[in-house]
Amino acid sequence: MLLTEVAAASAELAATTSRLAKSARLATVLAETAEGELETVVAWLSGELAQRQIGVGWAALRTVPAPAAEPSLTVTGVDAILTEIKGVRGVGSQARRAALLAGLFGVATPGEQVFLRRLLGGELRQGALLGLMADAIARAFDVPLAGVRRAAMLGGALPAVAYAARKGGADALAEFRLQVGRPVGPMLAQPASDVGDALARLGGRAVFEAKLDGARVQIHRAGDDVRVWTRSLDDVTSRLPEVVAATRALKVTDLVADGEAIALRSDRRPQPFQVTASRFGRSVDIAAAQGAQPLSVFFFDVLHVDGADLLDEPLERRAAVLADLVPAGQRVDRLVTSDEAEARRFLDATLAAGHEGVVAKALDAPYEAGRRGASWLKIKPVHTLDLVVLAVEWGSGRRTGKLSNIHLGALDPHTGGYVMLGKTFKGMTDSMLDWQTRRFTELADGPTDGYVVQVRPEQVVEIAFDGLQASTRYPGGVALRFARVLRYRDDKSAAEADTIDTVRAFHVE
Repeated sequence: MLLTEVAAASAELAATTSRLAKSARLATVLAETAEGELETVVAWLSGELAQRQIGVGWAALRTVPAPAAEPSLTVTGVDAILTEIKGVRGVGSQARRAALLAGLFGVATPGEQVFLRRLLGGELRQGALLGLMADAIARAFDVPLAGVRRAAMLGGALPAVAYAARKGGADALAEFRLQVGRPVGPMLAQPASDVGDALARLGGRAVFEAKLDGARVQIHRAGDDVRVWTRSLDDVTSRLPEVVAATRALKVTDLVADGEAIALRSDRRPQPFQVTASRFGRSVDIAAAQGAQPLSVFFFDVLHVDGADLLDEPLERRAAVLADLVPAGQRVDRLVTSDEAEARRFLDATLAAGHEGVVAKALDAPYEAGRRGASWLKIKPVHTLDLVVLAVEWGSGRRTGKLSNIHLGALDPHTGGYVMLGKTFKGMTDSMLDWQTRRFTELADGPTDGYVVQVRPEQVVEIAFDGLQASTRYPGGVALRFARVLRYRDDKSAAEADTIDTVRAFHVE
Protein backbone atom coordinates (compact mmCIF):
# COMPACT_ATOMS: atom_id res chain seq x y z
CA MET A 1 0.00 0.00 0.00
CA LEU A 2 1.24 3.50 -0.80
CA LEU A 3 1.74 5.92 2.05
CA THR A 4 -0.39 8.45 0.20
CA GLU A 5 -3.43 6.21 0.68
CA VAL A 6 -2.93 6.17 4.45
CA ALA A 7 -2.27 9.92 4.52
CA ALA A 8 -5.43 10.58 2.51
CA ALA A 9 -7.48 8.40 4.84
CA SER A 10 -6.03 10.22 7.85
CA ALA A 11 -6.96 13.58 6.35
CA GLU A 12 -10.51 12.37 5.65
CA LEU A 13 -10.85 11.10 9.20
CA ALA A 14 -9.66 14.45 10.55
CA ALA A 15 -12.28 16.27 8.49
CA THR A 16 -15.13 13.95 9.55
CA THR A 17 -17.14 14.53 12.71
CA SER A 18 -19.45 11.50 12.53
CA ARG A 19 -18.22 8.54 14.54
CA LEU A 20 -20.05 6.13 12.23
CA ALA A 21 -18.46 7.70 9.17
CA LYS A 22 -15.02 7.53 10.76
CA SER A 23 -15.52 3.87 11.66
CA ALA A 24 -16.68 3.03 8.14
CA ARG A 25 -13.73 4.82 6.54
CA LEU A 26 -11.27 3.09 8.84
CA ALA A 27 -12.85 -0.28 8.16
CA THR A 28 -12.49 0.24 4.42
CA VAL A 29 -8.79 1.08 4.80
CA LEU A 30 -8.13 -1.95 7.00
CA ALA A 31 -9.95 -4.31 4.65
CA GLU A 32 -7.86 -3.05 1.72
CA THR A 33 -4.52 -3.23 3.57
CA ALA A 34 -2.19 -6.10 2.73
CA GLU A 35 -1.72 -8.68 5.46
CA GLY A 36 1.92 -7.81 6.09
CA GLU A 37 1.14 -4.11 6.47
CA LEU A 38 -1.99 -4.33 8.59
CA GLU A 39 -0.38 -3.97 12.00
CA THR A 40 1.61 -0.93 10.87
CA VAL A 41 -1.44 0.79 9.38
CA VAL A 42 -3.53 0.12 12.50
CA ALA A 43 -0.78 1.63 14.66
CA TRP A 44 -0.39 4.69 12.43
CA LEU A 45 -4.10 5.41 12.18
CA SER A 46 -4.26 5.12 15.97
CA GLY A 47 -1.61 7.85 16.14
CA GLU A 48 1.21 5.53 17.21
CA LEU A 49 4.44 4.11 15.83
CA ALA A 50 5.16 0.40 15.81
CA GLN A 51 8.64 1.36 17.02
CA ARG A 52 7.21 3.41 19.93
CA GLN A 53 10.03 5.99 20.13
CA ILE A 54 12.61 6.60 17.38
CA GLY A 55 14.53 9.54 18.82
CA VAL A 56 12.88 12.23 16.67
CA GLY A 57 11.49 15.24 18.53
CA TRP A 58 9.38 18.18 17.41
CA ALA A 59 12.46 20.33 16.78
CA ALA A 60 13.69 17.93 14.07
CA LEU A 61 10.36 18.34 12.25
CA ARG A 62 10.24 22.13 12.13
CA THR A 63 12.13 22.34 8.83
CA VAL A 64 11.80 19.65 6.17
CA PRO A 65 12.85 19.48 2.48
CA ALA A 66 10.55 20.57 -0.32
CA PRO A 67 7.93 17.89 -1.02
CA ALA A 68 7.93 15.52 -3.97
CA ALA A 69 5.40 15.97 -6.77
CA GLU A 70 4.43 12.31 -7.13
CA PRO A 71 3.86 9.64 -4.46
CA SER A 72 6.38 6.80 -4.28
CA LEU A 73 6.59 5.82 -0.62
CA THR A 74 5.08 2.53 0.56
CA VAL A 75 3.92 1.60 4.03
CA THR A 76 6.53 -1.15 4.24
CA GLY A 77 9.30 1.15 3.03
CA VAL A 78 8.47 3.94 5.47
CA ASP A 79 8.22 1.50 8.36
CA ALA A 80 11.68 0.16 7.46
CA ILE A 81 13.13 3.68 7.45
CA LEU A 82 11.60 4.43 10.85
CA THR A 83 13.10 1.22 12.20
CA GLU A 84 16.48 2.22 10.78
CA ILE A 85 16.22 5.67 12.41
CA LYS A 86 15.40 4.06 15.76
CA GLY A 87 18.49 1.84 15.47
CA VAL A 88 20.98 4.67 14.88
CA ARG A 89 23.51 4.78 17.73
CA GLY A 90 26.96 6.10 18.58
CA VAL A 91 29.16 8.90 17.28
CA GLY A 92 27.48 10.89 14.54
CA SER A 93 24.08 9.41 15.29
CA GLN A 94 22.33 12.77 15.33
CA ALA A 95 23.59 13.66 11.86
CA ARG A 96 22.77 10.19 10.53
CA ARG A 97 19.27 10.34 11.97
CA ALA A 98 18.75 13.79 10.46
CA ALA A 99 19.93 12.57 7.05
CA LEU A 100 17.54 9.61 7.11
CA LEU A 101 14.68 11.89 8.14
CA ALA A 102 15.50 14.39 5.39
CA GLY A 103 15.67 11.60 2.85
CA LEU A 104 12.24 10.36 3.90
CA PHE A 105 10.58 13.78 3.80
CA GLY A 106 12.33 14.65 0.53
CA VAL A 107 10.44 11.96 -1.37
CA ALA A 108 7.12 12.55 0.41
CA THR A 109 4.29 14.52 -1.21
CA PRO A 110 2.76 17.50 0.63
CA GLY A 111 -0.02 15.37 2.10
CA GLU A 112 2.43 12.67 3.13
CA GLN A 113 4.66 15.25 4.80
CA VAL A 114 1.77 16.57 6.86
CA PHE A 115 0.85 13.04 7.91
CA LEU A 116 4.44 12.06 8.80
CA ARG A 117 5.12 15.27 10.68
CA ARG A 118 2.06 14.83 12.85
CA LEU A 119 2.59 11.10 13.32
CA LEU A 120 6.24 11.51 14.37
CA GLY A 121 5.43 14.56 16.47
CA GLY A 122 2.70 12.71 18.38
CA GLU A 123 0.04 15.13 17.14
CA LEU A 124 -2.02 13.04 14.73
CA ARG A 125 -5.36 14.22 16.10
CA GLN A 126 -7.72 12.67 13.57
CA GLY A 127 -10.16 11.08 15.98
CA ALA A 128 -9.05 7.47 15.40
CA LEU A 129 -8.89 6.67 19.09
CA LEU A 130 -8.57 3.13 20.37
CA GLY A 131 -12.31 2.65 20.87
CA LEU A 132 -13.02 3.80 17.34
CA MET A 133 -10.27 1.59 15.93
CA ALA A 134 -11.78 -1.39 17.75
CA ASP A 135 -15.12 -0.63 16.07
CA ALA A 136 -13.39 -0.47 12.68
CA ILE A 137 -11.60 -3.79 13.20
CA ALA A 138 -14.88 -5.49 14.07
CA ARG A 139 -16.52 -4.04 10.98
CA ALA A 140 -13.62 -4.70 8.61
CA PHE A 141 -13.26 -8.37 9.50
CA ASP A 142 -16.85 -9.18 10.52
CA VAL A 143 -16.11 -10.15 14.11
CA PRO A 144 -17.98 -9.25 17.34
CA LEU A 145 -16.98 -5.90 18.78
CA ALA A 146 -17.00 -7.36 22.31
CA GLY A 147 -14.44 -9.94 21.18
CA VAL A 148 -12.20 -7.23 19.74
CA ARG A 149 -12.37 -5.19 22.92
CA ARG A 150 -11.67 -8.17 25.17
CA ALA A 151 -8.76 -9.30 23.02
CA ALA A 152 -7.32 -5.78 23.02
CA MET A 153 -7.69 -5.62 26.77
CA LEU A 154 -5.76 -8.83 27.28
CA GLY A 155 -3.41 -8.61 24.33
CA GLY A 156 -2.54 -5.00 25.01
CA ALA A 157 -2.11 -3.92 21.38
CA LEU A 158 -4.77 -3.36 18.71
CA PRO A 159 -2.38 -4.05 15.78
CA ALA A 160 -1.97 -7.65 16.94
CA VAL A 161 -5.69 -7.96 17.56
CA ALA A 162 -6.45 -6.70 14.05
CA TYR A 163 -4.06 -9.25 12.57
CA ALA A 164 -5.70 -12.07 14.54
CA ALA A 165 -9.21 -10.94 13.53
CA ARG A 166 -8.20 -10.96 9.88
CA LYS A 167 -6.43 -14.32 10.02
CA GLY A 168 -8.73 -16.30 12.29
CA GLY A 169 -11.89 -14.33 13.01
CA ALA A 170 -13.75 -14.65 16.30
CA ASP A 171 -12.02 -17.93 17.19
CA ALA A 172 -8.61 -16.25 17.00
CA LEU A 173 -9.81 -13.39 19.18
CA ALA A 174 -11.01 -15.87 21.79
CA GLU A 175 -7.43 -17.12 22.11
CA PHE A 176 -6.40 -13.85 23.74
CA ARG A 177 -6.33 -14.60 27.45
CA LEU A 178 -4.46 -13.17 30.38
CA GLN A 179 -1.05 -14.73 29.98
CA VAL A 180 1.91 -14.34 32.28
CA GLY A 181 4.64 -12.76 30.20
CA ARG A 182 2.31 -10.85 27.86
CA PRO A 183 1.41 -7.34 29.08
CA VAL A 184 -2.17 -6.15 29.20
CA GLY A 185 -3.47 -2.63 28.76
CA PRO A 186 -3.42 -0.95 32.18
CA MET A 187 -6.58 0.26 33.83
CA LEU A 188 -6.62 4.06 34.04
CA ALA A 189 -8.44 6.59 36.22
CA GLN A 190 -10.82 9.40 35.41
CA PRO A 191 -10.43 12.78 37.17
CA ALA A 192 -12.56 13.85 40.13
CA SER A 193 -12.75 17.39 41.49
CA ASP A 194 -12.21 16.42 45.14
CA VAL A 195 -12.67 13.57 47.63
CA GLY A 196 -16.33 14.45 48.16
CA ASP A 197 -16.99 14.21 44.45
CA ALA A 198 -15.19 10.86 44.35
CA LEU A 199 -17.16 9.42 47.26
CA ALA A 200 -20.46 10.51 45.74
CA ARG A 201 -19.61 8.96 42.37
CA LEU A 202 -18.44 5.69 43.97
CA GLY A 203 -21.52 5.11 46.09
CA GLY A 204 -20.47 6.72 49.37
CA ARG A 205 -17.66 4.32 50.33
CA ALA A 206 -14.33 3.77 48.60
CA VAL A 207 -10.70 2.90 49.02
CA PHE A 208 -8.29 5.83 48.69
CA GLU A 209 -4.77 4.97 47.56
CA ALA A 210 -1.73 7.23 47.50
CA LYS A 211 -0.89 8.33 43.94
CA LEU A 212 2.89 8.22 44.00
CA ASP A 213 4.93 10.59 41.86
CA GLY A 214 6.73 7.72 40.16
CA ALA A 215 6.36 5.62 37.02
CA ARG A 216 3.66 3.00 36.49
CA VAL A 217 4.97 -0.53 35.94
CA GLN A 218 3.32 -3.83 35.14
CA ILE A 219 5.21 -6.80 36.53
CA HIS A 220 5.03 -10.42 35.35
CA ARG A 221 6.72 -13.36 37.03
CA ALA A 222 6.88 -16.95 35.81
CA GLY A 223 9.15 -18.85 38.17
CA ASP A 224 12.42 -16.91 38.33
CA ASP A 225 11.72 -15.11 35.05
CA VAL A 226 10.51 -11.56 35.78
CA ARG A 227 9.51 -9.04 33.13
CA VAL A 228 8.63 -5.39 33.65
CA TRP A 229 6.65 -3.13 31.30
CA THR A 230 5.80 0.56 31.38
CA ARG A 231 2.32 2.04 31.17
CA SER A 232 2.81 2.25 27.38
CA LEU A 233 3.84 -1.45 27.36
CA ASP A 234 7.53 -0.92 26.65
CA ASP A 235 9.73 -3.68 28.09
CA VAL A 236 12.13 -2.10 30.63
CA THR A 237 13.11 -5.24 32.53
CA SER A 238 16.84 -4.84 31.93
CA ARG A 239 16.79 -1.27 33.25
CA LEU A 240 15.01 -1.95 36.55
CA PRO A 241 16.93 -4.68 38.41
CA GLU A 242 15.57 -3.46 41.76
CA VAL A 243 12.01 -4.17 40.62
CA VAL A 244 13.05 -7.61 39.40
CA ALA A 245 14.77 -8.40 42.71
CA ALA A 246 11.82 -7.21 44.80
CA THR A 247 9.44 -9.37 42.75
CA ARG A 248 11.64 -12.46 43.05
CA ALA A 249 11.63 -12.01 46.83
CA LEU A 250 7.85 -12.55 46.98
CA LYS A 251 6.58 -16.01 47.92
CA VAL A 252 4.85 -16.71 44.63
CA THR A 253 5.57 -18.68 41.46
CA ASP A 254 3.40 -16.92 38.85
CA LEU A 255 2.33 -13.31 39.18
CA VAL A 256 0.90 -10.38 37.22
CA ALA A 257 0.81 -7.18 39.28
CA ASP A 258 0.45 -3.42 38.96
CA GLY A 259 2.89 -1.14 40.72
CA GLU A 260 4.81 2.08 40.83
CA ALA A 261 8.58 2.42 40.54
CA ILE A 262 9.97 5.50 42.23
CA ALA A 263 13.25 7.05 43.33
CA LEU A 264 13.12 8.05 47.01
CA ARG A 265 15.33 10.20 49.18
CA SER A 266 16.79 8.94 52.43
CA ASP A 267 13.80 10.49 54.25
CA ARG A 268 11.44 8.46 51.98
CA ARG A 269 10.18 11.56 50.17
CA PRO A 270 10.12 11.22 46.38
CA GLN A 271 12.89 12.53 44.21
CA PRO A 272 11.75 14.82 41.34
CA PHE A 273 9.86 12.77 38.77
CA GLN A 274 12.64 13.19 36.22
CA VAL A 275 15.05 11.30 38.48
CA THR A 276 12.76 8.29 38.33
CA ALA A 277 12.08 8.74 34.61
CA SER A 278 15.78 8.89 33.77
CA ARG A 279 16.19 5.27 34.88
CA PHE A 280 13.80 4.16 32.15
CA GLY A 281 15.94 5.66 29.41
CA ARG A 282 19.36 4.35 30.42
CA SER A 283 20.96 0.93 30.63
CA VAL A 284 21.89 -0.40 34.07
CA ASP A 285 25.61 -0.01 33.36
CA ILE A 286 25.28 3.61 32.27
CA ALA A 287 22.97 4.40 35.17
CA ALA A 288 25.43 2.86 37.63
CA ALA A 289 28.37 4.71 36.08
CA GLN A 290 26.48 7.98 36.41
CA GLY A 291 25.56 7.32 40.03
CA ALA A 292 21.85 6.90 39.33
CA GLN A 293 19.40 6.86 42.19
CA PRO A 294 18.14 3.34 43.06
CA LEU A 295 14.44 2.67 42.63
CA SER A 296 11.84 1.31 45.02
CA VAL A 297 8.70 -0.50 43.90
CA PHE A 298 5.26 -0.29 45.49
CA PHE A 299 2.48 -2.68 44.44
CA PHE A 300 -1.15 -1.58 44.31
CA ASP A 301 -3.04 -4.30 42.39
CA VAL A 302 -2.73 -7.94 41.40
CA LEU A 303 -4.25 -9.57 38.30
CA HIS A 304 -2.96 -13.14 38.50
CA VAL A 305 -1.43 -15.35 41.19
CA ASP A 306 -0.25 -18.94 40.70
CA GLY A 307 -2.72 -19.98 38.02
CA ALA A 308 -5.67 -17.93 39.27
CA ASP A 309 -6.87 -14.98 37.15
CA LEU A 310 -8.16 -12.10 39.29
CA LEU A 311 -9.14 -9.60 36.58
CA ASP A 312 -12.85 -10.11 37.12
CA GLU A 313 -12.65 -10.27 40.91
CA PRO A 314 -13.75 -7.17 42.85
CA LEU A 315 -11.01 -4.85 44.07
CA GLU A 316 -11.72 -5.81 47.68
CA ARG A 317 -10.79 -9.43 46.86
CA ARG A 318 -7.71 -8.42 44.84
CA ALA A 319 -6.55 -6.15 47.66
CA ALA A 320 -6.83 -9.00 50.15
CA VAL A 321 -4.73 -11.25 47.92
CA LEU A 322 -2.15 -8.50 47.51
CA ALA A 323 -1.98 -7.96 51.29
CA ASP A 324 -1.28 -11.66 51.84
CA LEU A 325 1.43 -11.66 49.19
CA VAL A 326 3.30 -8.34 49.48
CA PRO A 327 4.75 -6.84 52.70
CA ALA A 328 3.06 -3.65 53.89
CA GLY A 329 6.21 -1.62 53.23
CA GLN A 330 6.00 -2.48 49.53
CA ARG A 331 2.31 -1.64 49.08
CA VAL A 332 0.96 1.86 48.46
CA ASP A 333 -0.73 3.47 51.45
CA ARG A 334 -4.50 3.03 51.38
CA LEU A 335 -7.59 3.94 53.35
CA VAL A 336 -11.09 2.48 53.15
CA THR A 337 -13.66 5.01 54.29
CA SER A 338 -17.05 6.63 53.78
CA ASP A 339 -15.99 9.71 55.78
CA GLU A 340 -15.16 12.70 53.60
CA ALA A 341 -13.14 14.41 56.35
CA GLU A 342 -11.07 11.28 56.88
CA ALA A 343 -10.47 11.00 53.13
CA ARG A 344 -9.40 14.67 53.04
CA ARG A 345 -6.88 14.07 55.84
CA PHE A 346 -5.48 11.12 53.89
CA LEU A 347 -5.14 13.27 50.76
CA ASP A 348 -3.45 16.06 52.72
CA ALA A 349 -1.00 13.62 54.30
CA THR A 350 -0.17 12.13 50.90
CA LEU A 351 0.46 15.58 49.43
CA ALA A 352 2.56 16.56 52.45
CA ALA A 353 4.71 13.48 51.79
CA GLY A 354 5.51 14.88 48.35
CA HIS A 355 3.25 12.72 46.19
CA GLU A 356 0.75 13.62 43.46
CA GLY A 357 -2.56 12.99 45.18
CA VAL A 358 -4.83 9.98 45.64
CA VAL A 359 -6.85 7.56 43.54
CA ALA A 360 -10.31 6.65 44.83
CA LYS A 361 -11.52 3.20 43.80
CA ALA A 362 -14.79 1.29 44.02
CA LEU A 363 -14.37 -1.78 46.21
CA ASP A 364 -16.71 -3.92 44.12
CA ALA A 365 -15.18 -3.10 40.70
CA PRO A 366 -13.24 -5.56 38.51
CA TYR A 367 -9.98 -4.61 36.80
CA GLU A 368 -10.97 -2.99 33.50
CA ALA A 369 -7.72 -3.51 31.61
CA GLY A 370 -7.05 -1.04 28.86
CA ARG A 371 -9.86 1.30 29.90
CA ARG A 372 -10.22 4.58 31.77
CA GLY A 373 -12.88 3.17 34.02
CA ALA A 374 -15.43 5.12 36.04
CA SER A 375 -14.57 3.05 39.13
CA TRP A 376 -11.11 4.64 39.49
CA LEU A 377 -11.02 8.40 40.14
CA LYS A 378 -7.84 10.46 40.55
CA ILE A 379 -7.71 13.56 42.73
CA LYS A 380 -4.73 15.88 42.31
CA PRO A 381 -4.10 19.54 43.17
CA VAL A 382 -3.90 21.97 40.27
CA HIS A 383 -1.09 24.49 39.87
CA THR A 384 -1.46 27.55 37.62
CA LEU A 385 0.91 29.95 35.88
CA ASP A 386 0.42 33.04 33.76
CA LEU A 387 2.62 32.48 30.70
CA VAL A 388 3.20 34.18 27.35
CA VAL A 389 2.32 32.66 23.97
CA LEU A 390 5.46 32.55 21.79
CA ALA A 391 4.13 30.68 18.76
CA VAL A 392 1.09 28.70 17.62
CA GLU A 393 0.46 25.79 15.26
CA TRP A 394 -2.29 25.26 12.72
CA GLY A 395 -4.73 22.58 13.84
CA SER A 396 -6.06 19.47 12.15
CA GLY A 397 -9.34 17.53 12.19
CA ARG A 398 -12.12 19.61 13.68
CA ARG A 399 -9.47 22.29 14.27
CA THR A 400 -8.45 22.55 10.62
CA GLY A 401 -8.17 26.23 9.71
CA LYS A 402 -7.77 27.23 13.37
CA LEU A 403 -4.62 28.24 15.20
CA SER A 404 -4.51 25.65 17.93
CA ASN A 405 -1.39 24.30 19.69
CA ILE A 406 0.28 27.15 21.60
CA HIS A 407 3.96 27.41 22.61
CA LEU A 408 4.32 28.65 26.18
CA GLY A 409 7.05 30.84 27.66
CA ALA A 410 7.94 32.30 31.05
CA LEU A 411 9.46 35.74 31.49
CA ASP A 412 13.23 35.81 32.01
CA PRO A 413 13.68 38.77 34.37
CA HIS A 414 17.43 38.84 33.73
CA THR A 415 17.22 39.35 29.97
CA GLY A 416 13.68 40.55 29.39
CA GLY A 417 13.12 37.66 27.00
CA TYR A 418 11.02 34.52 27.35
CA VAL A 419 11.93 30.90 28.09
CA MET A 420 9.86 28.19 26.41
CA LEU A 421 8.36 25.56 28.73
CA GLY A 422 6.25 23.43 26.41
CA LYS A 423 3.15 23.32 24.21
CA THR A 424 -0.52 22.54 24.69
CA PHE A 425 -3.81 22.36 22.80
CA LYS A 426 -5.83 21.04 25.76
CA GLY A 427 -8.67 22.93 27.38
CA MET A 428 -9.58 25.03 24.34
CA THR A 429 -13.27 25.53 23.61
CA ASP A 430 -14.59 26.21 20.09
CA SER A 431 -15.13 29.87 20.92
CA MET A 432 -11.62 30.11 22.34
CA LEU A 433 -10.19 28.60 19.14
CA ASP A 434 -12.05 31.17 17.05
CA TRP A 435 -10.81 34.00 19.25
CA GLN A 436 -7.20 32.89 19.35
CA THR A 437 -7.10 32.35 15.58
CA ARG A 438 -8.02 36.00 15.11
CA ARG A 439 -5.77 37.16 17.91
CA PHE A 440 -2.65 35.30 16.85
CA THR A 441 -3.12 36.20 13.21
CA GLU A 442 -2.92 39.82 14.39
CA LEU A 443 0.18 39.05 16.48
CA ALA A 444 1.93 37.02 13.75
CA ASP A 445 5.60 37.96 13.52
CA GLY A 446 6.25 36.54 10.07
CA PRO A 447 4.43 34.32 7.55
CA THR A 448 1.26 32.49 8.62
CA ASP A 449 1.21 29.83 5.93
CA GLY A 450 3.65 27.44 7.62
CA TYR A 451 2.99 24.74 10.19
CA VAL A 452 4.19 26.96 13.07
CA VAL A 453 3.31 30.65 13.24
CA GLN A 454 5.67 32.82 15.29
CA VAL A 455 3.88 35.56 17.21
CA ARG A 456 4.92 38.69 19.07
CA PRO A 457 5.17 37.81 22.78
CA GLU A 458 2.26 39.90 24.01
CA GLN A 459 -0.61 37.54 24.89
CA VAL A 460 -0.76 36.14 28.44
CA VAL A 461 -2.57 32.86 29.08
CA GLU A 462 -3.40 31.17 32.40
CA ILE A 463 -2.23 27.56 32.32
CA ALA A 464 -3.08 24.74 34.72
CA PHE A 465 -0.51 21.98 35.08
CA ASP A 466 0.18 18.96 37.28
CA GLY A 467 3.88 19.52 37.85
CA LEU A 468 7.25 20.04 36.21
CA GLN A 469 9.98 17.76 35.02
CA ALA A 470 13.57 18.37 34.04
CA SER A 471 14.02 18.76 30.29
CA THR A 472 16.94 18.95 27.89
CA ARG A 473 14.54 19.92 25.10
CA TYR A 474 13.74 23.38 26.42
CA PRO A 475 16.32 26.04 27.31
CA GLY A 476 14.93 26.63 30.80
CA GLY A 477 15.75 23.06 31.78
CA VAL A 478 12.18 22.29 32.86
CA ALA A 479 8.94 21.42 31.09
CA LEU A 480 5.28 21.54 32.11
CA ARG A 481 3.49 18.26 32.78
CA PHE A 482 -0.10 17.93 31.51
CA ALA A 483 -0.57 21.62 30.74
CA ARG A 484 -4.02 22.89 29.73
CA VAL A 485 -5.53 26.30 29.04
CA LEU A 486 -7.80 27.85 31.66
CA ARG A 487 -8.31 31.32 30.17
CA TYR A 488 -6.59 34.16 28.36
CA ARG A 489 -5.52 37.05 30.57
CA ASP A 490 -6.21 40.30 28.73
CA ASP A 491 -5.92 42.05 32.08
CA LYS A 492 -2.19 41.28 32.21
CA SER A 493 0.67 42.48 30.06
CA ALA A 494 3.49 40.16 29.04
CA ALA A 495 5.75 42.01 31.48
CA GLU A 496 3.48 40.77 34.30
CA ALA A 497 3.76 37.09 33.33
CA ASP A 498 5.27 34.60 35.75
CA THR A 499 9.03 34.42 35.60
CA ILE A 500 11.22 31.41 34.97
CA ASP A 501 12.36 31.73 38.60
CA THR A 502 8.75 31.34 39.76
CA VAL A 503 8.36 28.31 37.52
CA ARG A 504 11.52 26.66 38.83
CA ALA A 505 10.26 27.09 42.39
CA PHE A 506 7.66 24.42 41.59
CA HIS A 507 10.45 22.04 40.61
CA VAL A 508 11.80 20.90 43.95
CA GLU A 509 15.32 19.53 43.61
